[in-house]
Amino acid sequence: MIYLDNAATTLVKPDLVKERLIENFDKIGNPSRGFNKISLDTGRMVLDTRIKLARLFNIKDPRRLAFTANATEALNIAISSFIGKNDHVITSLIEHNSVLRPLYLKEKEGAELSFVGLKEGKEGILDYEMIEGLVRKNTKALVISHASNVTGNITDLSIVSDFCKKHGLLLIVDAAQSAGLIDIDVEKYGIDVLCFTGHKALYGLTGTGGIYIKEGLNPRAIKVGGSGINSFDKDHPQAMPDALEAGTINAYGILSLNASLDFLNQTGLSNIRKKEKDLLTYFDKSLREIPNLTIYGDKDLDKRVGILAINPSKISANDLAQILAEKYHIATRAGAHCAPLCHNALGTEEAGLVRFSLSYFNSKEEIDEAIKALKEILGDDYDSNNI
Repeated sequence: MIYLDNAATTLVKPDLVKERLIENFDKIGNPSRGFNKISLDTGRMVLDTRIKLARLFNIKDPRRLAFTANATEALNIAISSFIGKNDHVITSLIEHNSVLRPLYLKEKEGAELSFVGLKEGKEGILDYEMIEGLVRKNTKALVISHASNVTGNITDLSIVSDFCKKHGLLLIVDAAQSAGLIDIDVEKYGIDVLCFTGHKALYGLTGTGGIYIKEGLNPRAIKVGGSGINSFDKDHPQAMPDALEAGTINAYGILSLNASLDFLNQTGLSNIRKKEKDLLTYFDKSLREIPNLTIYGDKDLDKRVGILAINPSKISANDLAQILAEKYHIATRAGAHCAPLCHNALGTEEAGLVRFSLSYFNSKEEIDEAIKALKEILGDDYDSNNI
């Protein structure tokens, strides 16, 4: 199979991840739940991973970073903790439902929402000039995706950071599509809350993710229970990271992140980004040679992660993705990608899109095969019923 659905989850992990998981498969216990060697070693590994993630994001105090099951859980924690029923929140039309649905729950409680729109055209570029006009007296926060999972467009954190600092707003960033691929410095950009997942460009297992919360902000735990400390207290510990890590954490998943972070450090974030951008440039150029194909996303590929979203005029997006999967064994994703407002803005709410998403582990040869398949499928003599 040619796997081009890495925005959903990366299929190919670094060899280091697989090797370390196998090597330690029967050496992972319940961290910080005992004085036995297995428990203590697992606890040290978890702490080591927390420190490595803190270095990746330039987080001064690793204790401000808690592990979660995914970016969705992290965003639910952030929005439920820091958005009140009388608050106004600015977000954008590129957001994933992991941002939108928690905000809609807050809206039902009385919170108000405003959306940064997109500029006209198929590029799906955020209209930053709108932001100033959205501020109200009760505006509390800006919640924004660092990179769109539909178009791959990268949000300019410098612009949104300056805006939030000017108005004293919380900056909550969804880094699901960017963590592990783009340099993220929470100090430089004044990010108050960073939410990320581990199974995409961080090359960890599914069921991993995390949240960074700036010193001085106290999160509301969405679950309480065992913590390994203060067991006689009726209340769950309030200090980070224990406040958000009730129960047995995903130690095997965290081990995968520990190894993948070593891979990222050895390879270099800039080298990973360069290879993915080279593949994106090659793929984009080849796609533009195919007629009757609409391509979405910023034409400046420096402002994109490795996502290419297209719509064919000859057949539906769903049919194209099905043919690619069943006849050519090429994995993509078609549909709304859990980002309904983005599709509404692009005018693709009915047709959807076919999304190709790249990884450091893809190759030009795989892209050549995908282009060859697209030319065959979209050619005048192709019978789409003959799958």
